[in-house]
Order: sequence, then C-alpha cells, then structure tokens
Amino acid sequence: MTKTAVVLTGPLGLGHEMMTRSCARLLEGSGWRVRRLDSMSLLGRWRGGAGERVFRRLVAIPGVYDGLHFAHLRTGSALARQLDRANNARLVPALRAELDRDPADLVFSVFATGASAAARLKADVPGLRTVVLCTDVAVHRIWAAAGTDLFLVTSAAAAESVRRYLPRAPVAVVPPPVRPQFYAAPPQAQARMKLGVPPDAFCVLVIDSGWGFGPLVEATSALASAGVHVLAVAGRDQKIERRLRELAATTPRITPFGFTDRVPDLMAAADVVVALPGANTCAEARVVGRHLLLLDVMPGHGRDNLMHELELGRAHACVLTPDGVTASVLALRDRGIGPDTSPAPRWEPAYVAALARIGLNLKEHDAHAVPQPAVL
Repeated sequence: MTKTAVVLTGPLGLGHEMMTRSCARLLEGSGWRVRRLDSMSLLGRWRGGAGERVFRRLVAIPGVYDGLHFAHLRTGSALARQLDRANNARLVPALRAELDRDPADLVFSVFATGASAAARLKADVPGLRTVVLCTDVAVHRIWAAAGTDLFLVTSAAAAESVRRYLPRAPVAVVPPPVRPQFYAAPPQAQARMKLGVPPDAFCVLVIDSGWGFGPLVEATSALASAGVHVLAVAGRDQKIERRLRELAATTPRITPFGFTDRVPDLMAAADVVVALPGANTCAEARVVGRHLLLLDVMPGHGRDNLMHELELGRAHACVLTPDGVTASVLALRDRGIGPDTSPAPRWEPAYVAALARIGLNLKEHDAHAVPQPAVL
C-alpha cells in the first residue's frame, strides 16, 4: 500500500520551496505519494495573506524584526506563545480537515507555523508521524513543539536550541538538502563557455534569493567598474531585473538574470558567490565548491546563520555597501581563492538513516557517501 506524506511549507523566501522540492523527491523516490500544503494558505485567504504582508514589512525594517526574533521568538516569550496559539486556532482545524479528506502517514514540516500545528494535531490522528526540518542554526520556539516525532537539524548548535525548549526531544543532525542539479554542476571552464564569461576573468555571482535585501544593483555596478565579471540574479523582483538589464546594456562585464533555473551553472562559472546567509543558498554553493561572501542584512535567524557559515570556512563577510562588497571581492581575488573540485557528499543517506529511527524506511541513496546522522 502506497504511503502518503504531506509537506507543510510556506511562502516566505525561496528556501522553503527548495527544501520542499528536495524532501518530496526523497520520499517520492521511495514510492511515497507526496502533496504540498502552504501553511499560510491554510490560515485562510485573509489571515494568511495578512500574516505574510506583516512579516515582509517587519523584515524590511531589520531592527524591528531583530527585536521580535531575539526578544520573543527565540526566548519563547508571552508574545511568541500568543502568536502560536492564534495561528494554531485556525491552522490545526484546517490541517485536520485536509487529513480527513485525504489521510496521510507523515506530516513533514519545513515551516515553523506548520511544525507547531502538526505536532498539536498528532494526538488526534493515530499512527501519524510528524517530522520537522529546520536548516537555521538557531531553532526558535515555534519550531519546537512537543509531540514532534523527529527534529532534523543541520548543526550541533541547532540540536541544542531544540533541546532548550524540549530537553528530551528526538533530534538528528543531517546535512542541508540540496537539489541534484548542484551535484551535477559542470566544471568552471565549461560553465563559463556556456555563459560567455571570459575564461581568465575573475567572476562573481551576485544573487538575490527572494528577500530583496542589500544593494544588489549598486554592488553589481561597483564590481564591474573594478574589473570583475558579474553574473547578477534579481530573482522574482522585476524592478531590480529591469535595472540590472539597463546597467548591463552599457557595461559589458555584467550578465543579468531574472528568476532562473540556471543557478547551478552560474555558481559553477563564478569564483565567489555573493549572497545572503540563507542556509539553502550557502549549502548549494558549498556543494558546487565555491567561496561565499555574505551580506549581514538578513535579520533574525540570518544573523545566526551568518556566524555559522563563517565558522564552517570558505565563507567571508563584508561591509554592506557597494564599496565594501567590492573591497572584499578584490581581496579574495588577490588571495588567489579558487574552486574546491572535490566531490561533495550526498545528503540523502543521512535522512534515510534518521527517518528509520521512527519507523519510516526509505530506499538507500549511496549510503557510503555520507556519514550517518549524528544523534545528539
């Protein structure tokens, strides 16, 4: 009998979508039927849309969102508990209705609001398994709900941040999930030939991963003026894409992109990836073997992720101005940094081993290529 999984995701940034795709592919590869549900949509058209708009306005003022994250979500304050209760009052019944209509064996949450609701629903659905995947280095209170069968995190620090709230929580440390296209990225010379990047140029990829933070256009202009070839990705922001294309029309060292599925090729062509410290983008760049130059502009969990990436190595931070980005890129160029061409270990075997701990037996995926998950 085919098993069914629901992946609870969310609309904020591209990271949740990429995790959803990777986890769905892992389950589907073992014969599971997978359906995706947007946690914010389950709140209802008005409440979900309003919640998304409020969140985007908060993160647009970094100091305000830093205050919410560090003073409330991280500590599990009365405000955080109130937000969680308000969301669950609508989300739990909506999720229960979805499972009544189309039952599932597993709810796999990659979004904090969904993780909390799934854990509360578990007691009413016999046999349901609930798994949470959080790739942030610090897991805030709403992620960590009692009743979750397994927390998948990507660092020892994240494991202990779960156990801050749930001292007996079942936790496995696993690699971040990365789509297969990044493991199959071409050699740098081949990627440059496909993209028209000169073989001897110092090339950077400047990428917006969906948040619209940082001086992307201005930094691109400054880098090109300093002699660097820039692959500039605006993502879904059409205004920024239009500005990049106007800039590229008069600056031959700039190759602009809007939303594109060519990111593996772009990373392969580059020497350095300039990006926000989003866990997914950083993991993708590491699989391709590229240095990271990170912008400390993502508030809340982004501050923690930045420090974690610096600790992992092959990552650097810069002053958040066009001149600051350019100075750091030129310093990396002068240091002679280059690609890491050693094969990256696959992430899937660790997930297979972790899920087996709660009775979810998936097919093996090159288990010899990556260590078993660390149980902390």
